[in-house]
Amino acid sequence: MSKETEQMGVFERYLSVWVALGIIGGIVLGKVLGDSISVLSEMNIANVNLPVALLVWLMIFPMMVQIDFSSIKDVGKTPKGLGLTLVINWLIKPFTMAFFAWLFFDKLYAAYLSPELAQEYIAGAIILGAAPCTAMVFVWSYLTKGDPEYTLVQVAINDLVLLVAFIPIVKFLLGVTNVSIPFDTLISSVVIFVVIPLVAGFLANKILIKSFGQKWFEEVFMVKLKPISIMALLTTLVLLFAFQGERILANPLHIVLIAIPLTLQTYFIFFVAWGVGRKMHLPHCILSPGSMIGASNFFELAVAVAIALFGLNSGAALATVVGVLIEVPVMLSLVKISNKWRY
Repeated sequence: MSKETEQMGVFERYLSVWVALGIIGGIVLGKVLGDSISVLSEMNIANVNLPVALLVWLMIFPMMVQIDFSSIKDVGKTPKGLGLTLVINWLIKPFTMAFFAWLFFDKLYAAYLSPELAQEYIAGAIILGAAPCTAMVFVWSYLTKGDPEYTLVQVAINDLVLLVAFIPIVKFLLGVTNVSIPFDTLISSVVIFVVIPLVAGFLANKILIKSFGQKWFEEVFMVKLKPISIMALLTTLVLLFAFQGERILANPLHIVLIAIPLTLQTYFIFFVAWGVGRKMHLPHCILSPGSMIGASNFFELAVAVAIALFGLNSGAALATVVGVLIEVPVMLSLVKISNKWRY
């Protein structure tokens, strides 16, 4: 086992395995329950599925609660690194993802996909590309000896930018690729899946640390909270594939077709950020986490928004789930590259 995987937690280390098991479990469950499971997909308010909303809150809250927004006061210490990650994450990454998605799903895969399904896959990829990583970037930064203070600052700043930029970017790019979405559903999705857990996490962070101390918060509270997030993610995946099972069994090749442009996009963004950062003479401890945050994705948010906009059994939801499937192996390869190129 490599040094990188030894330093990761069990869940992070085997994320792709858990996702694969979730896929298998979901497909089997869908086969066993048949049409009776569809009752879950009909439990909606304002086009937001309630069971999934609950699960997504349980996924995202543990990530939001550990962000210390007071670190933003240190933003002036690494202005070039922060500027690079903001440009990559918000001015480059969403648009290159849209390009790769359009190129593969609409053009190169035209013989394999119906126009309607291609548009759904494009939409899922765009939603994934507009959500830069939050929690997992702490893992990638740690494995490449990144500056922890800078990593915390860039995550906090990007989460705040996400509140403002995510909706217009997704709306614009989906419009460009001719995917129609209700704007009110997009807004409500961000409020439900970002604003509410972000505010709740911020308040819980301050109250718990003040009441019980930093050590208790990190070594007791977060340790107990993390398994809840893991189970919520896996349960969401089981639900997704319970609805997607028939489509996947009929077209298993689609998982591979989706994974190819998502993987290319990940490597492309990393190398762009790395190349520009080297030209800017950023130290390795800043450049590594700065490149990692754009390469990886806030897949919990992407899955939730795709479900809210297009439904549990949509191609858009499937595309975001494939993003989860490739996340760890691809990012671990970039960890190896970053460590090999340490300067």
